[in-house]
Amino acid sequence: MTTSRIKAVIPAAGLGTRFLPATKAMPKEMLPVVDKPAIQYVVEEAVSAGIDDVLIILGRNKNNISNHFDSVPELESNLTTKGDLDKLRRVQASTEMADIHFVRQGEPKGLGHAVLRARHHVGDHTFAVLLGDDLIDERDVLLEKMIAENERTGLSVVALMEVDPEHIHLYGVAAVESTDDPDVVRITGLVEKPTKEDAPSNYAVIGRYLLTPGVFDVLEHTAPGRGGEIQLTDALEELAVTDGVLGVVFRGRRYDTGDKVEYIKAIVQLAADRDDLGPELRPWLRDFAQRL
Repeated sequence: MTTSRIKAVIPAAGLGTRFLPATKAMPKEMLPVVDKPAIQYVVEEAVSAGIDDVLIILGRNKNNISNHFDSVPELESNLTTKGDLDKLRRVQASTEMADIHFVRQGEPKGLGHAVLRARHHVGDHTFAVLLGDDLIDERDVLLEKMIAENERTGLSVVALMEVDPEHIHLYGVAAVESTDDPDVVRITGLVEKPTKEDAPSNYAVIGRYLLTPGVFDVLEHTAPGRGGEIQLTDALEELAVTDGVLGVVFRGRRYDTGDKVEYIKAIVQLAADRDDLGPELRPWLRDFAQRL
């Protein structure tokens, strides 16, 4: 089923400095996770939730991303001639899975500014924002639940995950009130990367948002915050007071590809679960772990 009124926005204008020198010429969103670039997993997630219109916000030197989602007639012709139809299908999948658009952010002024660049494309409709650093396992439901809560209430919805207090300073953190649904909370406030002592809860904001178009008006007058950037968190905090914002608590599998160690863990976990790679990889992993 296609969620025709909802479009997806994927900000991909960051510099990826944590992965230098690999990201000197290669966008971090194009770093491979097993055999697909990270951003393809994010687009596939949107498509699985019924969204077929995707806008990717690009920065300077990010042409590799648009190239990946474009057709490559020479490669496809070569694979056809060789009769390698499985690889041909996988190459064509990235081109055919959705209607993908691109816009440049220009100056890197923060996530809030990147989202604001989507205003013309999104128009007066609810839209999803999916961050490429967070991969949600395709076997677990998140975006569909967020869409359902928005359709039920008309409110913006943010994805939350319970995090160890020792790591809470790495996230935006929500102050929450419970509802009748144990997996849905009402957000009363947001704090960007607080200390463990100052955190209002252990509910961290992860990279999935379902936003009503009113967020654009808020972002228009949101002053630069932490790091001198326009923070989406600041706009959402204002929305929480004026309109109301819900949080969907995600209890499934999430892979953080924005951190080197977590990126390696994501590759290992996803590869180990695959039918074509797992049978050979899992025994090797057990043997390797015993030698440590």
